Amino acid sequence: MHRTHTCGELTIKNLGEEVLLSGWVQKSRDLGGTTFIDVRDRYGLTQLVVNTDDEATLRAKVKDLGREFVIKVKGTVLERSNKNPKIPTGEIEIKVSDLEILNEAKLPPFMIEDETDGGDELRMKYRYLDLRRNPVRNNLILRHKMAQEIRKYLDAQDFLEVETPVLIKSTPEGARDFVVPSRMNPGEFYALPQSPQTFKQLLMVSGFDRYFQIVKCFRDEDLRADRQPEFTQIDCEMAFIEQEDVLNIFEGLTRHMFKTVKGLEFENFPRMQYADAMKYYGSDKPDIRFEMKFVELNNVVKGQGFGVFDNAELVVGINATGAASYTRKQIDELTDFVKRPQIGATGLIYMRHNEDGSLKSSVDKFYNEEQLQKWSAAFNTAPGDLVLILTGATDKVRKQLNELRLEMGNRLGLRDKNQFAPLWVVDFPLLEWDEESGRYHAMHHPFTSPKPEDIDLLDSKPGEVRANAYDLVINGTEIGGGSIRIHDKKLQSTMFKHLGFTEEEAQKQFGFLLEAFEYGAPPHGGIAFGFDRLVSIFAGLDSIRDVIAFPKNNSGRDVMIDSPSTIDDKQKKELFIETTVEQ
Repeated sequence: MHRTHTCGELTIKNLGEEVLLSGWVQKSRDLGGTTFIDVRDRYGLTQLVVNTDDEATLRAKVKDLGREFVIKVKGTVLERSNKNPKIPTGEIEIKVSDLEILNEAKLPPFMIEDETDGGDELRMKYRYLDLRRNPVRNNLILRHKMAQEIRKYLDAQDFLEVETPVLIKSTPEGARDFVVPSRMNPGEFYALPQSPQTFKQLLMVSGFDRYFQIVKCFRDEDLRADRQPEFTQIDCEMAFIEQEDVLNIFEGLTRHMFKTVKGLEFENFPRMQYADAMKYYGSDKPDIRFEMKFVELNNVVKGQGFGVFDNAELVVGINATGAASYTRKQIDELTDFVKRPQIGATGLIYMRHNEDGSLKSSVDKFYNEEQLQKWSAAFNTAPGDLVLILTGATDKVRKQLNELRLEMGNRLGLRDKNQFAPLWVVDFPLLEWDEESGRYHAMHHPFTSPKPEDIDLLDSKPGEVRANAYDLVINGTEIGGGSIRIHDKKLQSTMFKHLGFTEEEAQKQFGFLLEAFEYGAPPHGGIAFGFDRLVSIFAGLDSIRDVIAFPKNNSGRDVMIDSPSTIDDKQKKELFIETTVEQ
């Protein structure tokens, strides 16, 4: 037996007991007459004590101890004279009678403490050491608890957990696939699933009625903080339902998670039309923890001889409440921010509503006090407010102002990670035009149903057709998205046609689904939550990497195991992959 207790469970109730503990040496402190050792495992930390009057063999072993040595100790539980209220075991210590070094350890390349001196790349290279740190381990414990609560909730709602294939067929829509060569079928390839989309629809055709899966998905796309080449979805589908049913069930799931994991209660989530989200926030995933809605000014500011306004398709701004005290240097910083290449604005116009009630703008040459009063009325400003204005093409300037709004939210402390603002965004466009390919693409995916009242517009005005689609947004992050699906072969074929598929292409790629629809497909729909994103929001993190046990870096590499890597010519030959030929 290596232990009778963990390093996190002994308390004052265990006084006088003889115990066995095993774990890693966090630190050792030799105070001359007494040596204190902190031993750590997954469950916590316990202080050990060895005195100078203990036997020489024990003292010698203690002297040899280094950080992260794996040890087993026998001892008696005593009450500590200097208690530590910050840890559960802080009232006791173990008077060591025997110590065994189970394994020595090299000095770690970074401090295994809550606040470490290791950078991101170094910690990812030694991820197995980083996972020993409390913050990272606690994130994975949180992930485990959330997965268990998800399963409990969905099981209580009669959902069945069904596994779908990992080796599937490559499809041209959406992100790039990861492909896997087939040795048994020379020249042919599997793809790793971007989503179990068609399989969960086939499960509805099969009569399974309610399906879910916490499933790995794969997309070969450019990475950022909230993206990984492999990620986890809470994937769900329901039959004989309408949009309202899906929203109610999965709003219920989200509220259940907030209550059981965070202890927070929520009323019904607000809902926002996609068109309103873009008009008032410039984003289909608005952060509604703070107000600062867009105000359009075309009718207020045009016609005064100021070309920047007069020639713009849209003049739009925000009221940064309480920011009129910003210095010229701070205003210049904001101007530089919106002019960054990633945002692309040409400049920034502002108006202060000073504490004395006066109005001062950066374009006073063109607008007098009376005209600025109209600006003030449009933004409903009060003394102390700062109005920030951008101009340009409608879609572009809205996206630019969205970035500025979020930046001001950060600067004014309005984006508290301990505050949560869930929101449903509904009625997305079904299709979006892509200039590069010269055709429409599905905004969600090709299986999303149009709104029944918009189906007649598919042939005449496809860009105006709304989708039976919905996204769940929390704090400006898309957590989940889904739709009511097409379940009719004729409508699905029409959709493929509008997406530029020939009949032959549609049959080759999705003939199995079209055929399945001929055998009695029920009305169905579903949703998929980004599980990594959901956990990171609950953990108060900006990146999903720290809620994944072994993540990839921003280049899609696992620097710990050095993957992806090359394969030898023998493997290539078996897979019928041509080797590089020297010129």
